[in-house]
Amino acid sequence: MSRRLPPKFTTDALKLYISKFSHYNKSMYEELSPELTKQMESEKRDGNFIKVAFPDGNVTRRTANPHDAGNIWRTPFIRDIDKIMNCPYYNRYADKTQVFSFYKNDDITRRGLHVQLVSRIARTIGGALNLNLDLIEAIALGHDIGHTPFGHAGERFLDAIYFENTGRRFSHNIHSVRVLDGIYPLNISLQTLSGIAAHNGELELSEYRPKPISGFDEFDKQIEKCYLDVFETKRLVPSTLEGCVVRISDIIAYLGKDRQDAERARVLKEGDFETTEIGSFNAEMINNLMVNIIENSYGKKFIKLDEKHFSALQKAKTANYDRVYKSDLACKGFNDVVEPMMRQVYMQLLDDLKNNVESSPIYRHHVNYVNRSHYIKNGRYGGGEPNQTVVDYIASMTDDYFIDLHTKLFPESPLKIEYKGYFDE
Repeated sequence: MSRRLPPKFTTDALKLYISKFSHYNKSMYEELSPELTKQMESEKRDGNFIKVAFPDGNVTRRTANPHDAGNIWRTPFIRDIDKIMNCPYYNRYADKTQVFSFYKNDDITRRGLHVQLVSRIARTIGGALNLNLDLIEAIALGHDIGHTPFGHAGERFLDAIYFENTGRRFSHNIHSVRVLDGIYPLNISLQTLSGIAAHNGELELSEYRPKPISGFDEFDKQIEKCYLDVFETKRLVPSTLEGCVVRISDIIAYLGKDRQDAERARVLKEGDFETTEIGSFNAEMINNLMVNIIENSYGKKFIKLDEKHFSALQKAKTANYDRVYKSDLACKGFNDVVEPMMRQVYMQLLDDLKNNVESSPIYRHHVNYVNRSHYIKNGRYGGGEPNQTVVDYIASMTDDYFIDLHTKLFPESPLKIEYKGYFDE
């Protein structure tokens, strides 16, 4: 007796089901080689592995504050982690766009989840390679804290406006350093700040070799160059192996996850990406890239992918750009709505600041807010170049806050963001 398919179970749906079932039965999860597995087990058991981790005792800070020194239960980089997580701007990760801004969908990744994923992936790799896991976590949790609302589109718009008004550039990784070392002078370590500044998840390499840094004098010169030349940011290299691990983990964390989000946002359908040497699904990609990094980096003073896996990573990243980040549905609303909104907000706030309009949100919600923080003990924030203060404020905003601010400043503006709701088809 034959069993008939339910009316809505179409032939195409059946093919997709069979395809998915076949995929999970032919999964592409790679494993470490037996030789390396045996070596790692032996060396971890005996404690005779090659010491390549950054030593806690070599931490460098701007101020030699005894309170920031490590002790038996709280390492200096755990102190960095605690400072970052308790920075007032850390909360705002939760409502900042990763890729898809205009969707009411709790299952789509926000930047808060992204930094957790980067931290988890980097700690997994770092644990296998016997690196400093506290330093890795500090870099990972702080790496996007200076990111704008509306993802990389918001970053491009703010950079363009800032450059037009000052000749200086904006990039979120350099601004993350400013948040943790300037707006809130938290005395974060040089090693953590260097990893944050050089995390550039848009620039993939097959091999990452750390470039030690002499101190804050050299670091400050590097940062200033990044404000003057947009390409300087791409030239930054992490000063530690831990920073190198976070940099490649940033890419691993978003590569497959953004594809999941594209499916949930109905920009793409499941199965739209071809399978490469690292797989096509998020879990496969994460596993296979981690395995290959560990296989090629264990006991070494660099972080490396082999040629096959690096080529597959580049191919997958290019496919993401072509089919996700540049798609009409993902980009709709940015250039024709968000950019002019940001220009209006920027110029209004700049005018308020120059004219000392103390009732303006830039004073009440930003300058005064920062100065009320107990972190600000010496001097006051907000007396510097006004464009920088405006940039600090806009970059600190969440998506929803920015929209509400624009509505408050320009209640009659025809510029409105239309969200795709939970029940919109």
